[in-house]
Amino acid sequence: MRKNLILGLALSSALAIGSFAVAAQGAPDHGGWGHHGGHHGMMALGKLNLSDAQKASIKQIMQSNFEQNKGQRQALRQQRQAFEAMNPTDPGYQAAAASLAQAEGAATTARVQQMANVRAQVYNVLTPAQQSQMASMKAQQQARRQQWQQFKAQHPASGSSSGQ
Repeated sequence: MRKNLILGLALSSALAIGSFAVAAQGAPDHGGWGHHGGHHGMMALGKLNLSDAQKASIKQIMQSNFEQNKGQRQALRQQRQAFEAMNPTDPGYQAAAASLAQAEGAATTARVQQMANVRAQVYNVLTPAQQSQMASMKAQQQARRQQWQQFKAQHPASGSSSGQ
């Protein structure tokens, strides 16, 4: 389970960061600013008819954020690998687990704050009309999500798990 959690965190980080770069290139929309770590929301930028200058600014924001966080990601990866290499009977195993848990928590906090900062910077690149269009797309995505939740509540899957 620990490996799955760590792998899940690593993959979600990679997806979030990787999709920021894709979003800067005008990828197709998958919703508002919102769900799943924000990466789908950034992809909504593709529907906003960004100017070349806006695309360049957003790309610079994404690249700068990625480079700023590279060392932190590498240090965390090394700490994970060191922990995974340990045996549960090794001295210091529990201390290493506690240290890794604390580092993962701090990294998650930092990642959420960094994503909010990136979103704010990107939002400031948009014109008021584009900001309004983004808000409208977000509202539509939230309405679709609510409809899906209602559908799932009215049609429970018997004998199978839904993955969420």
